[in-house]
Amino acid sequence: MSGTLNKVMLIGHLGDEVKLHYFEGGNCIGRFPLATNESYTNRQTGEKVTNTDWHNIVLRNKAAEICEKYLSKGDKIYVEGRLKNRQWQGEDGITKYTTEVHVQDFTFLSTKNESNQSSSASPSKPTTNPVANSDKPAATQNTVADNSEQEDDLPF
Repeated sequence: MSGTLNKVMLIGHLGDEVKLHYFEGGNCIGRFPLATNESYTNRQTGEKVTNTDWHNIVLRNKAAEICEKYLSKGDKIYVEGRLKNRQWQGEDGITKYTTEVHVQDFTFLSTKNESNQSSSASPSKPTTNPVANSDKPAATQNTVADNSEQEDDLPF
């Protein structure tokens, strides 16, 4: 194969609020931590084990503003993007490194507002996704109240 591929797809929960940083010229960048969980049962002890991985998510311009407006800590989101490595000098003079997911597409899977509304109405009421990525139309999602204890039906 002559080409390369740098693609990341994650479904997880926000670990903090979306933080926006504005630049001259009106551009902005948004950042937030995303938690993904892996659960399994230890065969020797029968104990349920959950491992959490944290990912640094980066969004730009309109996408960042939309996420900041509609998302809050604990909300579930699907993000798709590229891995980027970054380095900088810390205040102590030591070079620091980080790996970030630069988002190209995203879909809200649940927000606190939708969870609160669906608990008072029917839990599987379809709603229009407020995400309007610049090159992709908004999707219709079935929202279900967030239940962290419920296991995914995904085969991986």
